[in-house]
Amino acid sequence: MDTLVLLIGAGIGAAIGGALGIYAGKRLARRKWARVLARERARRAQERSSDIVSMTAGLAHEIKNPLSTIGLNAQLLSEAVEDLDADPEEKSRLTRRLRSLEREVERLRGILSDFLEYAGGIHVELVVQDVNEVVDQLVEFFQPQAEQSGVRMRPVLHPQALPAAIDAGHLKQALLNLMLNAVQAMRERPGELIVRTNPATEPDGSRVVQIHVIDTGPGMDDQTREQIFRPYFTTKSAGSGLGLPTARRLIEAQAGRIEVFSQLGKGTDVTVILPLQPPDQTGPG
Repeated sequence: MDTLVLLIGAGIGAAIGGALGIYAGKRLARRKWARVLARERARRAQERSSDIVSMTAGLAHEIKNPLSTIGLNAQLLSEAVEDLDADPEEKSRLTRRLRSLEREVERLRGILSDFLEYAGGIHVELVVQDVNEVVDQLVEFFQPQAEQSGVRMRPVLHPQALPAAIDAGHLKQALLNLMLNAVQAMRERPGELIVRTNPATEPDGSRVVQIHVIDTGPGMDDQTREQIFRPYFTTKSAGSGLGLPTARRLIEAQAGRIEVFSQLGKGTDVTVILPLQPPDQTGPG
């Protein structure tokens, strides 16, 4: 009797174990299939995203060509109106309209250029250079434009060389975007634009160079500060909202990052942080 009970128990156990094994196998197979589907969906989404970027970039190029033609013809029309033997008041009205058209064409051309720069791939060539020299060249270039806006520039460069593996062209473009943004922030109350460089030590002990672009403008609240690197976000009446996102992409392509410190009523400090030592990788080829 005991033997029979044992045999029955063993049979039931084997049946249950077999059923559990089949269930576990099916569950594992479903998980594997779900992972395959997830990878496939991610691949397709990436392909669609790449296709959309390519299509929109192509569209932007196609728009720029006729836009240039419109701008040129508006300029020629303005010159022709000036030469007309007509009522001065009527000539002035036509000229104002044509000037407005030219300004809008330039604004659209700027938006398209910003988009193409943001959407395009970034090719960096990292070379060890003194960051001070690069910043000094940019400050000298930008100073007349800042002064034209009533903003006083004050470079404060570290007295010692700050060598870092950088792409000088991309670094200048990123810093130029930050400087333009700073000057625009002070358009209602021109103040001071400070560009400062200094070495620093990260929490992990690594050495970095910091490039501060500081303005004495109105500053930002926390909500605005959290959104400034979102494409097309802008607090200005004119602008594409791509200058800061593009700057961040250019800096991140050089193994760096951008941090923002701002206080309402006092101004903003946008800090570019780059490794002082050449990175192990030479960057995207």
